[in-house]
Amino acid sequence: MMDEGYIKFDAEWQEAPALPGKQIEELNFWRQEMYRHHLIGGYDNGIGFGNISQRTGTGDTFIISGSATGLIEQLSAVHFTTVTGFDIEKNKVWCRGPIIASSETMSHAVVYQQCPDVRGVIHAHHLPLWEYLLGRVPTTDEKATYGTPEMARSIIDISQKKQFRKEKIFVMKGHPEGIFVFGETLRKAAETLLSWVNRLP
Repeated sequence: MMDEGYIKFDAEWQEAPALPGKQIEELNFWRQEMYRHHLIGGYDNGIGFGNISQRTGTGDTFIISGSATGLIEQLSAVHFTTVTGFDIEKNKVWCRGPIIASSETMSHAVVYQQCPDVRGVIHAHHLPLWEYLLGRVPTTDEKATYGTPEMARSIIDISQKKQFRKEKIFVMKGHPEGIFVFGETLRKAAETLLSWVNRLP
């Protein structure tokens, strides 16, 4: 059975109205681009994959696509939520919005924590690219599964490598197909991912 699509952290979710459309406009644009390229989407079994986030200010607060939204063709403001805090040791995430945060929220959070200049993060699925990148770019521990404190710690470990900050991409060895890209803007993160897809042999 595929280990995908369910939340493994303790979520402190405060239900709140959707953010103004203007606030998620850029985020939703790039989410749709990733969906169009089948880098965010869903499997035949009805489980969605992929998520996208954007830092909202100077701290580690960020807006992320909600849980189980990968399959939805067109998102709106009700499909995004704000992550206001996280605690790796307690395996806990705090979020506020109309939907609970994505199952990969912890991984997004540590990228923002480790890279203060990063303002956009994309988690995509692409099996051929994942296979090609394993070991070529920073790669998380095989024993670390998605959405867990172990994965968060593994990302922190590989973030110390110069290659991590230079290439702004890593793959999750313990999460087949899982790829993360990040950048100073969402556009740069998306361009990094698409450039790798286009370079596939």
